[in-house]
Amino acid sequence: MKILFISDNFPPETNAAATRVYERACYWVKWGHDVTIITGVPNFPHGRVFEGYENRFQTEVMDGMRIVRVKTYIAPNSGKLRRTIDFLSFRISALHAAKKELNPDIICATSPQPGAALAGLDAAKYHSIPFVFELGDLWPASISAVGVMGKSFLYRQMERQELAMYRKSDAIVALTGAFKKDLVRRNIDGDKIAVVINGVDTWRYGPQDRNLELATELGITDEFVV
Repeated sequence: MKILFISDNFPPETNAAATRVYERACYWVKWGHDVTIITGVPNFPHGRVFEGYENRFQTEVMDGMRIVRVKTYIAPNSGKLRRTIDFLSFRISALHAAKKELNPDIICATSPQPGAALAGLDAAKYHSIPFVFELGDLWPASISAVGVMGKSFLYRQMERQELAMYRKSDAIVALTGAFKKDLVRRNIDGDKIAVVINGVDTWRYGPQDRNLELATELGITDEFVV
């Protein structure tokens, strides 16, 4: 299967969305799928382009997946206006890049950045293929909860757009059961919502021999350390 995934954040950025999308995509590659990630130039959270990158369209290969990086308006993770312009520019650039992709079988996008999901919806319609919306956080409720925006006219318009995205999605992956309950309460079809919680690869955390060199360096040779 040719999977096209849209995410505003991706390694070498290290926030939750970037890590989650990358680690899952590694499994898709391992299972034999053709994976393309459309994302921005790494700059999160300070709004400064990482060393070795430029804010322009570019592609690279990372662990068997093809990464398409698009040019966007770059802003730090603070403030309203510049971040809004950042989101809108990613939506436009990501959609343009997604339309150029040849014959994807499915398009996925992750939130809470709404530009990624909106680009994914439009691209899926353009290619006439299914769209899967990964619900990483409830938006705009999340920005209201931290005091960035009150429940104003603009908030209500954003909420209408949010509900429209859920209805138009072919499937929704919610990160918590509470997210699913919230959507069902707001009349979104629960049959198309799957709950897939965050977790860890347990094989990374198996028992290992004590690193005596490191323990000595840190002065914890007689301590029980987790």
